[in-house]
Amino acid sequence: LKEPAVAGQVADLIAGLKPDLMIVVAYGLILPARILGIPRLGCWNIHASLLPRWRGAAPIQRAIEAGDAETGVCIMQMDAGLDTGPVLHRAGTALDGSETAGSLHDRLAQLGADSLLLCLRRLAAGEQLAAVPQPPTGATYARKLDKGEAEIDWSQAAEVLERRVRAFNPWPVAWCTIGDQRVRVWKASHVRLAHERPPGTVLGSVAGGGSAAGAGIDVATGCEVLRLLELQPPGKRRMDATDFLNARPLPARLG
Repeated sequence: LKEPAVAGQVADLIAGLKPDLMIVVAYGLILPARILGIPRLGCWNIHASLLPRWRGAAPIQRAIEAGDAETGVCIMQMDAGLDTGPVLHRAGTALDGSETAGSLHDRLAQLGADSLLLCLRRLAAGEQLAAVPQPPTGATYARKLDKGEAEIDWSQAAEVLERRVRAFNPWPVAWCTIGDQRVRVWKASHVRLAHERPPGTVLGSVAGGGSAAGAGIDVATGCEVLRLLELQPPGKRRMDATDFLNARPLPARLG
């Protein structure tokens, strides 16, 4: 739809169908006004946040990264802006601090489907859905994920890094350099332990028979400690910290 000629062809095709309503999910472009005006009832978008918080491309990941206590889905009447249209229905869900972007995506996908069906049933029953304008304050932008964000910066606080590990699972996956290898970090935990060591210093390993029992590699951060629980060396499968440690020695500091 970026090319005018293509947009015109698509608009003509849609207009020929004479739709009552169009529904958009996870579409990365802003629909042209010409297309928005074709359906008799306009276009709805299923957006994975509680608008106006986290408008944009990556609302699921940014909610986790920010440490939000709640997120949800909105059925939104689309307009010419970026996720700025009035909201027809919203459904919230609490976050407990264990979600990954993958697990939260699946949860919100079901919540979004249920919300959409509820709205469609109300519409089919002849009910007029109230389109509530988004409040003028509280808007945040969920910028698109970039692979460059996934490198772990040990100068940041452990609490921040733990959220980023979850937010970037399953893509682009947090990573750090261990020795001369770029190792993916699939799971980590925040350990509330003060220290005076430089960020990235390996403080030691914790035994426990697997990540579920807390086995991991403790690394100093800018504030407190990040425990690496599940890692993936290049060309290898994901493994818990115990298996990772059995296969290689640890350097004194991670890059």
